[in-house]
Amino acid sequence: MFVLLLQQICLPAQQFISLASPDGTIQFNFQLKNNKPVYGVSYKGSALIADAELGLKFETAGFEKFRILIARYRTATETYKLVVGKKKFVNDPFREVIIPLEETTHPNRKIHLIVRAFNDGLAFMYSFPQQKNWNSFALTDENSTFRFVKDPKVLGLFLPGFTTSHEGEYTSFLLSHVKEDTLMDMPALFQFPGNVYVAITEAALRDYAGMYLVKQKGVLTSTLSPLPGARTKKIKVEGKIPGKTPWRVLMISNRIGTLIESTIITSLNQPNQLKDVSWIKPGKTTFPWWNGSIIPDTTFAPGNNFENNKYYIDFCARNGIEYHTVVESGGHEWYTNDGQGYQPGPNADVTKPVAGLDMKQICDYAKSKGVAVRVWVHWKALYPKIDTAFAVFENWGLTGMMVDFMDRDDQKMIQMKEEILVKAAQHKLHIQFHGVEKPTGLSRTYPNELTREGTLNYEVNKWEKRITPDHDLNIVFTRMLAGPTDYHMGGFRAVPDSLFAVQFERPLMLGTRCHMLAMYVVLESYLGMVCDYPAAYEGQAGFDFVKKVPTVWDDTKVLNASVSEYITIARKKSDEWFVGSINNHEARKLKVLLDFLNEGEYVAEIFSDSDNVDKDPNQLVTHKRTVRKSDNLTFQLAAGGGCVMHIRKK
Repeated sequence: MFVLLLQQICLPAQQFISLASPDGTIQFNFQLKNNKPVYGVSYKGSALIADAELGLKFETAGFEKFRILIARYRTATETYKLVVGKKKFVNDPFREVIIPLEETTHPNRKIHLIVRAFNDGLAFMYSFPQQKNWNSFALTDENSTFRFVKDPKVLGLFLPGFTTSHEGEYTSFLLSHVKEDTLMDMPALFQFPGNVYVAITEAALRDYAGMYLVKQKGVLTSTLSPLPGARTKKIKVEGKIPGKTPWRVLMISNRIGTLIESTIITSLNQPNQLKDVSWIKPGKTTFPWWNGSIIPDTTFAPGNNFENNKYYIDFCARNGIEYHTVVESGGHEWYTNDGQGYQPGPNADVTKPVAGLDMKQICDYAKSKGVAVRVWVHWKALYPKIDTAFAVFENWGLTGMMVDFMDRDDQKMIQMKEEILVKAAQHKLHIQFHGVEKPTGLSRTYPNELTREGTLNYEVNKWEKRITPDHDLNIVFTRMLAGPTDYHMGGFRAVPDSLFAVQFERPLMLGTRCHMLAMYVVLESYLGMVCDYPAAYEGQAGFDFVKKVPTVWDDTKVLNASVSEYITIARKKSDEWFVGSINNHEARKLKVLLDFLNEGEYVAEIFSDSDNVDKDPNQLVTHKRTVRKSDNLTFQLAAGGGCVMHIRKK
């Protein structure tokens, strides 16, 4: 094993390279100290990171001495249109420096450090340019470090190992109190004195291993998910030249809302690779597994049959819900499977529905009602038959699927996920990943990825009491910073904390119904779930809002926010605004400024917590009022409560 230390030979040690963001608030510097490459980052003149070492660990020896060639600078702007996203049109100016490093001895191999500074953060990556005498490499790890100059408070998810669904509670304490060698998931949020916020994550994760953070000798250091079954367990990434790593991203601002509004993650990804995107239709979907596949007391039997799915399809047609998902019934998948539980057996076949289930009949009926059909699949049942399965799915008339239980982000699994997206697009199928790591902006490159999980979410209400309004807030300030966040939305049976009981069918919810309505605005997801059963919604207060709230947006603005306490987000679609506020366990008054509106009068339909939500959290108050850009509204949010507004031009 060899640790790459990017040593500068030809230039004096005091020489350094610097780069500033377009607005000058973020400053990056690169230099040598004690013959080791280090970098620093400051925000508005105040240091955040100092003397943080950079390096890569290769399996083979070499790279003992380097020289820095002439650094190349450029200024540019990422301007593009998102098919699915928090904004429709993105305009992200940045400055870039490429720092070429060349080996001083034969065979004179080269590595480039590329740094980009945006107004809301910076990112760096290692690039391996085409060259003679170096065709491939094997990385045993990557030693990118983040040496903070102070002791920030971290809000993060700590994991027992690399094989994970990334589902757990987030904890908050000083970085100095984090145990050494504990695996930290990303994004992780760091709050500095004076309320400067830094989030660490990655972008453009392709043909590489997922990155985590560990504290080693007091310094946060990157570590990569290992390859399974490699010739040595220490190999993390195998690659060919030319090649590159993902971007290592630092989102930075003294306003936490800036991190949520940021499009830096998608701006660091390649442009849309799909020529035809007209078939990609974001929207909302049923997911009957969550409610227990509830059907009314009728003459038809429950189970994987046409009548059961027709019941949900008719519900979608009546209420403008774009998708119905065929999942399972009574613990049995819709496709043939001889495995245990959800795990596929050796004869599992996603191209063969169980007896009595005609998938083409279901798709044809749904199409006649203006509803699209999608399915749930276990990745181990799908991937071995991926080409055949996608052709069959397209022939049936399916429009997409949830691919579940991936639970890995090593290089091979990352390659498989991209292959799934590419091949699905060839058959006009969208993808929703579950049991998966955070997004890294690939929905710009392959917009048929509509959402992904990687959160401890409302599905857990079926078997544990863990998902609280406080947890919802923590997700917003961590996991959601990376992108779309699937959360099993739509539970309409809220109860006081003292009355919560675990039940696999008709699960209960903590927090108020207004909190749930606001989650449809606050969380970013291009495929919003409507998980409960039809009778739980129809005729219920607040369902009208669920029916009309979009899942993709033209613009996003954070109106107010306090980490782990509350947040208000306004999202625009066409000429309408949807505003959602969610609250933690402490009741509070919240002011909302409407200065994001244009001039003129608007009608605001407002859904807020009733005075009786401590006894019945499903009660809400609805009223309409005329509002203007100059208005300053005040709402009383209950403990675990929320508020939503639908604002239209008068």
